[in-house]
Amino acid sequence: MDMKNMMMFAGVAAALAACASPTGVKVPAALAPTEAELPAMAVRARGVQIYECRAKPGAAPEWAFVAPDAELFDVRGHPAGHHGAGPVWQARDGSVIRGAVKARADAPVAGAIPWLLLSAKAEGPEGSFSRVSSIQRLNTVGGVAPSDGCDRSTVGKSARVEYTADYVFFSTQKRSRT
Repeated sequence: MDMKNMMMFAGVAAALAACASPTGVKVPAALAPTEAELPAMAVRARGVQIYECRAKPGAAPEWAFVAPDAELFDVRGHPAGHHGAGPVWQARDGSVIRGAVKARADAPVAGAIPWLLLSAKAEGPEGSFSRVSSIQRLNTVGGVAPSDGCDRSTVGKSARVEYTADYVFFSTQKRSRT
């Protein structure tokens, strides 16, 4: 990545990390990374949240979350990787991180999946995602489970619900001694 792109990318990541989204929506304090973590990059996800109609003992069947399936795009709109079950994020360079939810907050927009803070662990080859330690999912649109269509006659049926989100990746930076 050349210096101009790095500077633009850093600016977008910093804006997202500064507790306000590009649309001015404030990020809840519960979703803040640690003080030792700095924004490393931001990507836009566009894809689906997959649900399955599942039977519940002694209750009506309901939609259960299965996995995300989304393409990732850099700040210029170029393909940057994929987000899938695990949850995992895989960069185009092959580096992979696996996330685990640390905190969640309701999205400020009705009908949108929650905003999240996830811990991240690198898996696979060294690359652009290898040093990521936390991930924020922000600015979600869509992706919530269907409100109907799940009953005894449709158990096992899948639903793919479109969503978009911004993912901000953070890494722990070594601080210089003064």
